[in-house]
Amino acid sequence: MLGIPLFCRRLPACPLRAGGATVGFGFIFASGCATTAGSASYETAQVEYQRSAQQGSQGSQSTRDDTAAGLKANVLDRGAYVRAVLERNPTVESARQGWRAALARVKGSGSHEDPMIDFGFAPLSIGSSEARFGYEVGISQRLPWFGKRGFEASAAEAEANASKSDYEAMKRDLALSAVVLYDQYFIAVRSIEINAHHVELVHAIRDAAAAQFRTGRASVQDPLQAETQLAHLEHDAATLASQRDVTVAQMNELLHRAPGLPLPPPPAELVMPAIPGSGETDHLQSDAIAHRSEITAAHQRAQGAQARAAGADRQSYPDVTVSTSYSSMWDMPEHRWMVGVGLSLPILTGRRAGASDEAQAMHAQFEAEASRMTAAARTQVFVAVNKLRESEQVIGIFEKRLVPLAHAQLDAARAGFTASQNPFMAVMEAENNLRSVELDYQIARAECDRRTAELERALGRIPGLDAQQDKP
Repeated sequence: MLGIPLFCRRLPACPLRAGGATVGFGFIFASGCATTAGSASYETAQVEYQRSAQQGSQGSQSTRDDTAAGLKANVLDRGAYVRAVLERNPTVESARQGWRAALARVKGSGSHEDPMIDFGFAPLSIGSSEARFGYEVGISQRLPWFGKRGFEASAAEAEANASKSDYEAMKRDLALSAVVLYDQYFIAVRSIEINAHHVELVHAIRDAAAAQFRTGRASVQDPLQAETQLAHLEHDAATLASQRDVTVAQMNELLHRAPGLPLPPPPAELVMPAIPGSGETDHLQSDAIAHRSEITAAHQRAQGAQARAAGADRQSYPDVTVSTSYSSMWDMPEHRWMVGVGLSLPILTGRRAGASDEAQAMHAQFEAEASRMTAAARTQVFVAVNKLRESEQVIGIFEKRLVPLAHAQLDAARAGFTASQNPFMAVMEAENNLRSVELDYQIARAECDRRTAELERALGRIPGLDAQQDKP
């Protein structure tokens, strides 16, 4: 006997003729082609994937169009940069293809095995003068017990949904990385500008010290001290420029561009976000639990494990094999055509019990992971909101007190030195303090921006984009 798999797409409704009797096996072929790929949820998932793939294709076509992406504007907008990263970064396409692979597994799950054609012949009857050529041909189809294919399809569909959730979570993580680099870029550029301003300021202070020295109202150490400070500022300028270039290279890496390509400067000021009120924390925590993709993926994988456990239990039911055959070697024509039914004997329980226990353990594991991530989401939202409120207070202190006081202190020190009321060291200390306060103020603004992005990520949104645009 030769066993040959028969693919249903190649033999539609192929009848078997047996001594004048015709038996249609179209029902077997149709049953063998059965699949869950036509379900409503699968079709919806396919539409969502196609929409995402189309957006990815548009992003790849515009990869070199930096002008359209806002990468050659006068100012680099944060939202434009994050959007460009999500369109161009290969990590997004990698996750999208993982989602596609999971959908492909859904397409093939829950279907019957291919029908089998069997053919055999009697070799000694070939060319025999005493007997006619003898042969036997048959076809069979294995039919799983009711429900087995459904559990397999449910497990595959749950895994596909989890892959989609992983894809969404990856985009949010990538967007958060982009925002962090953007804030570092803002700090680097603002620090260079502050350093350049203080170079001019120390030049003016040095000239004033030299004038005081010429009139005999200052020592020779005062201009030298100013020169030393200028040398330190030049050193800092080189370091800051290197940090800026490194940050630009890292930002270009996320954009899938050459590291040396330039980027527009960041804006002079970062927009101050709306700070959630004290009564909004509970609502935000509930919102985070409902929209966090990681939690959703864990629940979906738990559903898939539950379906696999139910499918493993269903394996204790026998499968049915229906078959028909025709043998030319029976003398009586009525015996040549045969129809048969076979049942599997699921009496060896070890493999099924192990598969069921494994699936139940995986279900419990994923549910526990979902519970852990739910608690973590609440904490992350609580921490992010409190950190954001802290940033608001810190920025207010800088704007209302520290920055004005540092300017006033330097003005008073310079006036006092000119009037010989305080030493030159007081001027340099006031200049150093002003520079430190201005740098810390810009860092505080960037820190507030980063904490805003962390809150958006904790809420299940895409950081750096508006709420209307945070859908992947």
